[in-house]
Amino acid sequence: MKKEDKTNVMRVLEAKKIGYVSHSYEPDATMSGEQIAGLLGEKPDKVYKTLVTQGKSGAYYVFVVPVKEELDLKKAAKATGEKAISMLKQKDLLPLTGYVHGGCSPIGMKKQFPTYLHEAAQEMDKIFVSAGKVGFQIELAPEDLIRAAGCKVADLVMDN
Repeated sequence: MKKEDKTNVMRVLEAKKIGYVSHSYEPDATMSGEQIAGLLGEKPDKVYKTLVTQGKSGAYYVFVVPVKEELDLKKAAKATGEKAISMLKQKDLLPLTGYVHGGCSPIGMKKQFPTYLHEAAQEMDKIFVSAGKVGFQIELAPEDLIRAAGCKVADLVMDN
């Protein structure tokens, strides 16, 4: 990969000496996370999405959950100690994080926010998260993501 093709996420991981594998695909604005998993040749339970929220206190939180799952806002609030959590409005994502919708990564945001990873990730040898740009994903060990993004692990998704 050429130096100019590297995302900020990749530079952060390299600076921390954390190994990763980068993947790219031709993005389509209507693509779901499950379709992206298919393009990567992976099961959707290994591909994670990054969701940014705001607590009732005004604090911001980041949640990393499998693309096929839905964030349980009650569990998210419990994990953070907030009374309630709501999703950040899409228009507020770029100014707050430096990332656009569909290219938001838990690594390398403008400011480090408390970050939570769904507990099922720990059962995987590798997971995929956005590399900080639409059409780019990184594959890394869950413990490396925990180290890179300072994640806490919790049960975060809706019960089926």
